[in-house]
Amino acid sequence: MPVHRDRRLFEMLILEGAQAGLSWSTILKKRTAYRKAFDRFDPTKVGRYTATRARRLMNDQGIVRNRAKIAATINNARAFLAVQREHGSFHEYLWRFVDGRPIQNAWRRHGECPAETDVSRALSRDLLARGFRFVGPTICYAFMQAVGMVNDHTRDCFRWREVQRLARRPR
Repeated sequence: MPVHRDRRLFEMLILEGAQAGLSWSTILKKRTAYRKAFDRFDPTKVGRYTATRARRLMNDQGIVRNRAKIAATINNARAFLAVQREHGSFHEYLWRFVDGRPIQNAWRRHGECPAETDVSRALSRDLLARGFRFVGPTICYAFMQAVGMVNDHTRDCFRWREVQRLARRPR
């Protein structure tokens, strides 16, 4: 479903990066611990984390204790805030990649869905240029799916029609 709230977008971006190389179910099981460890995904607070705080996070058994991913989360919070300052909101920046409306696909089977697209590659390049990390084109495509920028529900899923209707409504 389309997500437009910046804090939720930040959460999803961080969780997608944390998931890299792991199963999504692993991250879902740790989601509550992530929210606690990273101040409910408040990018302002996370952006102020120090090296001491990052070291403490390495001892938090509730999250994935990967030094690069923890450092990327802190770094991405700072980059996220810079995008907000430049564009007024992360939502405004992000949704321009899809002209403000979800891309509508009509897959019959999950296997038809790509791992990345031209749009996810463009988003990845732009995020990387802005200093974000753990935002490769596959992570970006999974993020786009998670926040409803692309409707990759199969046609037999009840959400497919629901997201299609949302895409037709004026914003």
